[in-house]
Amino acid sequence: MQIFRLRQLDSRHNFTLMCRDLSEIAEYAYLDNQVFRMIKNSTPGHYTFILRATKEVPRRIMNKKRKKIGIRLPNNPIARDLLAGIGEPLLSTSLILPGEDFAQSSADEIESLIGQQVDLIINGCYLSEKQTTVVDLTESTPNIIGVEMGSTIPFE
Repeated sequence: MQIFRLRQLDSRHNFTLMCRDLSEIAEYAYLDNQVFRMIKNSTPGHYTFILRATKEVPRRIMNKKRKKIGIRLPNNPIARDLLAGIGEPLLSTSLILPGEDFAQSSADEIESLIGQQVDLIINGCYLSEKQTTVVDLTESTPNIIGVEMGSTIPFE
């Protein structure tokens, strides 16, 4: 995959599935009632949820040892329209290039840095350098792994 090469990632990197809605999430991750309510009340938004993966998740993108997958319901209208148009989830990761500490946020800058190495860049708007807040919902109590854009209040 191009993203492995561009970001110089190894096979242990955790990817995220961007999904259209809660029903699509349920195809790729196990959701009990409590987890379903937490996600429903917090999405779409700036969150990545770590969930127990179903057998529908391809092995090469799942955390092999723990059988977990990151899931997002984006709030960006372009991402939502793209997901609706293709009718299936997209594999996602932030574009943090080697040697950088923050995700790339400007389509023009991305074009100048890697434009010749990718098939398409969608210039929808400026994106924040901050990433999503990551919440692990695989245990009975939510575990907040990283705090960035999304509020942690719903999970405390």
